[in-house]
Amino acid sequence: MRLFGMTVVMSIALLAGAWVRAAEELQPAAGGQQGVPDAVQGKDGAPMVLIPAGAFTMGSNEGLPAERPEHVVTLDAYAIDRYEVSLRLYRRFLQEAQRDAPPTWDDEAAETVGDRPAIGVSWADASAYCTWAGKRLPTEAEWEKGARGTDGRRYPWGPMQPFVDIANYNRGVWVSEAVTLVNVTGGVEGMSVRHGLKEGGRSPYGLHHMAGNAAEWVGDWYDREYYAKSPDKNPTGPAKGEKKVIRGGSWSDLPVALRSSARVSAEPDFQDRAIGFRCAMDAAK
Repeated sequence: MRLFGMTVVMSIALLAGAWVRAAEELQPAAGGQQGVPDAVQGKDGAPMVLIPAGAFTMGSNEGLPAERPEHVVTLDAYAIDRYEVSLRLYRRFLQEAQRDAPPTWDDEAAETVGDRPAIGVSWADASAYCTWAGKRLPTEAEWEKGARGTDGRRYPWGPMQPFVDIANYNRGVWVSEAVTLVNVTGGVEGMSVRHGLKEGGRSPYGLHHMAGNAAEWVGDWYDREYYAKSPDKNPTGPAKGEKKVIRGGSWSDLPVALRSSARVSAEPDFQDRAIGFRCAMDAAK
């Protein structure tokens, strides 16, 4: 929070108590939705959702070895971006922070289709953006709770296999930001409603594109066997490692990668057009 100076730090501290009380009052059956007051949003102004404190089921005994064992994790209240960080917001960060753009950056795309997710960023790029915005990358546990809620969903919307108007996936070859990616605020209309998914592809907390579009960096180091030894409250991943965790699957992935418990990883300096991110923030300081 040093970017904001002492005045903002003190302001956020004063607001923290009210924020936590608001979180405790939320009692969603499988998640629910709650916005975050503007005063405690990040510098980028991106809409955030407050996730209430409590327990959820993390991992899957039916998944790949890295997803086992299924276990109960308890998290403090936190906030997470409702949408993936967009090209437009990332362009603002590059300009204000005077930071070099990623190798695949297309400034014209940021101008014309700036509502698409920022992709091609390394873990360090994503972390730097979140720090600039007064936030941080979500932990792996925070990301998964935001994606599946408290009822152990297979996908953010439930058990149903994905289809094209609730998730951007299995697109094959990259064409362009305009063609291959979709609006970060999309995924809530079309046939999904006729299939009984009133919230479209959104998670129980109202988060968009937690499955597909851009896969997302999280803060944790990756350890295939971490779940067997992780703490049951506020886990933050191994203390060190060689790779960082990536969640959610992307426009290029098959449905198996879009499951809320699916885990993959890459070296922190890896950059790919399939990978983007969103940010999070503590509810209490």
